[in-house]
Amino acid sequence: MASPGSVLIVVQNLPVPLDRRVWLEAKALREMGFRVSVISPKGVTRDTASYELLEGIHVYRYRMPVNAEGVLGYLAEFMLAWVATFWLSLRVWFKHGVNILHVCNPPETYWLLGLFYKALGARFVFDHHDLSPEMYSAKYGGRKGLLYKVLIWLERATYRVADLVIEVNESHRQVALTRGRVAPEKVWVVRSGPDFERLKVLPEEPELKAGKPYLVCYLGEMCPQDGVDYLLRAIKSYQEELGRQDARFVLMGGGPALEELKRYKTELGLDGSVVFTGRVSDHDLCRYLSTADLCVDPDPWSEWADKSTMNKVMEYMAFGKPIVAFDLKEGRYSAQEAAVYVKPNDERQFAQKIAELLDDPARRRHMGAFGARRVREKLAWDHSKRVLKEAYRWLLGKRGT
Repeated sequence: MASPGSVLIVVQNLPVPLDRRVWLEAKALREMGFRVSVISPKGVTRDTASYELLEGIHVYRYRMPVNAEGVLGYLAEFMLAWVATFWLSLRVWFKHGVNILHVCNPPETYWLLGLFYKALGARFVFDHHDLSPEMYSAKYGGRKGLLYKVLIWLERATYRVADLVIEVNESHRQVALTRGRVAPEKVWVVRSGPDFERLKVLPEEPELKAGKPYLVCYLGEMCPQDGVDYLLRAIKSYQEELGRQDARFVLMGGGPALEELKRYKTELGLDGSVVFTGRVSDHDLCRYLSTADLCVDPDPWSEWADKSTMNKVMEYMAFGKPIVAFDLKEGRYSAQEAAVYVKPNDERQFAQKIAELLDDPARRRHMGAFGARRVREKLAWDHSKRVLKEAYRWLLGKRGT
């Protein structure tokens, strides 16, 4: 069968293949017969090569010399990334061709690149990972000033240029239909979901609990809007107000707020019971989640969090772990009976629910079993992959399964 063409995927938020959603999408498109290339930033300790051929996918990376802080820092980062991406895209175009440009946000600055390649006959796919205006507002205390309005404008421009819009959940789809005014037939929901080729349940390792009866795990990015500071204060309440020293808390993940959160942990006097691992290998991730007694999602309520699907929730469920989480719309949709829901942003209640769940092993087993079943039957990547492929067939004018 002849190749359906060449796809170039552009992502700025994370390096590839560290960005799991992007990597799974790239592999799914390769399975369809596309020649797939990816452009991403370089990582710090991994994904550092300028070019790699991985599993038949051409991965091009650029170095970001700016560690963004503040508005000016982010503007400089976006400009440098855009220029680096444009030059690498020309290299991809000459070597492999670009029939479809598949752009992942944030940021929504690549619609100009979309216009350029559409002028050369390519089609433009907008893969909408995050609501950037809402994320900005969450990161800066609910602010909705000029920059918020600029982000809205950039989002609308991207929607306008797109031939196909991929959204991660129904809340995002409603944004596309209303704020973005996108025709319904152009909007497809492709959820992020656990990949069971990567996530393997392993035998429990009691030594990971460091002598404590229980292990509680967090997995995710350490950014200001992700609520890890809420979790630390909840742990403080768990220990001091509830008088419990029976759990070790392991927080896995990297991000711009990691060092500040480590300092905050020390200020709160939690060094003896809370461990920040930084980013971990897939094997270590599986070791910790296989051993955990429960997992936590401390994302506080914001417009961004309420409408976002958190990958960590479904990864917890893949390991059959019960979850304590603040009550958010999309989080509740994902976890359903696999989680205990806390009044948004109430750190003391968060601590109480951790204690209640640790004291109720039968309930934890029931919740964990429900979550594992829901992931396998409804939320695993295999289900989403089929929708992605169908969306691309629609884009190519090839309807059907």
